[in-house]
Amino acid sequence: MLYIQQSLAEDEQLIHVAKFHWMYDVMAAFNLVIFLAIAVCILVVGVFAEPFLFGGDKFQNLTLLSQIKMLHPGVQIVSLLVFLMGLLKFAQLMIIKATTEIAVTNNRLSYKRGLVARYVGEINVDRIEGVNVLQGILGRMFGYGRVMVRGTGVGDILLPPIEQPIRFRKAIEVARKKNKDNSDGN
Repeated sequence: MLYIQQSLAEDEQLIHVAKFHWMYDVMAAFNLVIFLAIAVCILVVGVFAEPFLFGGDKFQNLTLLSQIKMLHPGVQIVSLLVFLMGLLKFAQLMIIKATTEIAVTNNRLSYKRGLVARYVGEINVDRIEGVNVLQGILGRMFGYGRVMVRGTGVGDILLPPIEQPIRFRKAIEVARKKNKDNSDGN
């Protein structure tokens, strides 16, 4: 169950739940691939530089895998560390995606993130001064972007890349209208 569903008040209705766009997954995988490529480049450069640095013909007539196994342990460790950095960055981005919830109700905008420690930011919709949609060229082409919400006394909240940011902005406007209608009716 979503955090926002657990924290709904009696008269509160969920209007919209934002989701991460698939491009976020692509960027996470791209990080992994780039760091893997750098790690492989370190190994390949190490294989070709080893005879020049340390002399000898110990790499002659060996397969590339055998040459990598015979490399200096420092080169192997650096390559492994670079790959592990890419793996950790990928894991970090996937954990952020799995533990982030962004939703709009008729009373508030809620932004929750965190796996062990939890950070929850909420703004009452009547305290929202403005909403900006930030989309680059790829965001326009593929339908994703970031939303910046300006609140009275809160400052700016920049949300992570979500799919259909225009729809999310419209959901905030619907929530503001519903909230205003409810407060005028009382």
